[in-house]
Amino acid sequence: MAAIWRQGFPIPAKRLAAALLPAVLLAGCLGEQSALLPPQRPSDGELAPRIGSAIQRASDSEHQRLLSAFGGEYRAPQVRAVLDDIVARLAKAGEGQIGTYEITILNSPIVNAFALPTGRLYVTRGLLALANDTSEIASVMAHEIAHVTAHHAVERAEAEAESAVVSQVVSQVLNDPVAGAAVQAGSKLSLARFSRQQELAADQISVRNISRAGYDPYGAGRFLAALGRNTSFRNAAQGQSGNDKKLDILSSHPSTPERVAAVTSAARQIGAPGIGEREASRWLSAIDGIAYGDDPSDGVVRGKRYLNSALRISFAAPDGFDLESARDMVIGVSSNNAQALRFDSVTLKPGQTLESYVASGWIDGVTTGPVETLEVGGQPAVLASGKGTDWTFRLAAIQAGSRVYRFILAARGAADPERPMRAVLDSFRTLTAAEAQATRPLQLRLVAADGDNLASLAGRMAVQDRPVELFLLLNGLERGSKLTPGQRYKIVTE
Repeated sequence: MAAIWRQGFPIPAKRLAAALLPAVLLAGCLGEQSALLPPQRPSDGELAPRIGSAIQRASDSEHQRLLSAFGGEYRAPQVRAVLDDIVARLAKAGEGQIGTYEITILNSPIVNAFALPTGRLYVTRGLLALANDTSEIASVMAHEIAHVTAHHAVERAEAEAESAVVSQVVSQVLNDPVAGAAVQAGSKLSLARFSRQQELAADQISVRNISRAGYDPYGAGRFLAALGRNTSFRNAAQGQSGNDKKLDILSSHPSTPERVAAVTSAARQIGAPGIGEREASRWLSAIDGIAYGDDPSDGVVRGKRYLNSALRISFAAPDGFDLESARDMVIGVSSNNAQALRFDSVTLKPGQTLESYVASGWIDGVTTGPVETLEVGGQPAVLASGKGTDWTFRLAAIQAGSRVYRFILAARGAADPERPMRAVLDSFRTLTAAEAQATRPLQLRLVAADGDNLASLAGRMAVQDRPVELFLLLNGLERGSKLTPGQRYKIVTE
């Protein structure tokens, strides 16, 4: 994947791609451990609800594309066992046709869940980490099932299949998520959404359904509130206001406060708080040890250093930069937003040299200067300067066999970013096989409070970005909350 450059400034492509990925048969709804189990089909041999063969074939194709776009399936047998039990109970208690649903956990830190008209349900491991009991995760699955049983997904699929514009969007987004996101941002995203009325209806159905299945109906409100806090946390990390949702998974939904109020009202019509099953211990035990954050094979950030175990490379950010990784790329922005860094890799054409590649017009609209030949990390490399309308660039390319690692460092105005670029190149190195193997995902772990307070437990987190705020978010706590001695809490560890 690559970053999207808008007016010379890089936008995190991963978030845009995640926001725009929903396609003809797909709509995102929210936001170490088993192979996808084959469906247990009812007697008529069909997944629920009954659907046309054309949609079934498209769903099969969409399933594979989803796996590719979201890092494949994440194997988590303990989590899958709980989810299977929850969905089985929801299906029996559901409104409309009772059927069988296939669950896939996606290996992505993005917080989201999806439904296909065929009854295929998808949830990212990023979303799993936010839930704190079975009623909360049951509300997510019930919401997706509601879209299926109420035929929302089929209606959306049929409407979008008739639109030539959306067909183009689907092709661009699924074949090249970044390019599709760059071109189609804005009005075309709305074509891939469920309607506001459908979302609110699915919320209402989910509250009734989890209650009939024996779960706490107030779990829906708690989890929606957690999604809202997650949005604010992520936006604040990007220098956006907590209400800026243009890149957020909830941007396609009614506002979080509106949804929380609606599901809370629906729960009150069922009974007072305290009814229904929550089973916090069971859920927390299931997610204990799941991966948290980016997969090292896609590239991860550890402090100021970027590591990619698949490419077996590492480099450090310039002073004052914050990095964010995505698949095979990384972007960074200086604290004053005056400079931006992008890294990715390409393959040279047969007979093409590094010098000719950099001079051939790497970035549209940027005129490059003389090319300097040098060695970086024991590999041949070149460095060049460039000038655009509003930005001054330093471009570097490092060759490792047929692969070329590319760095772009842009500075607003006429300031030459040569010094920070050379610092990046000086930090670049190849990881040994042992180092690459040792680069593992962060994990979500449970620890019991034993004389701890918020600060001390948050201090054990293996993250540098606002650990106290992240600890509160993961555990559904408010600032100033008192920890309960002996109770288990989620932390992120190496």
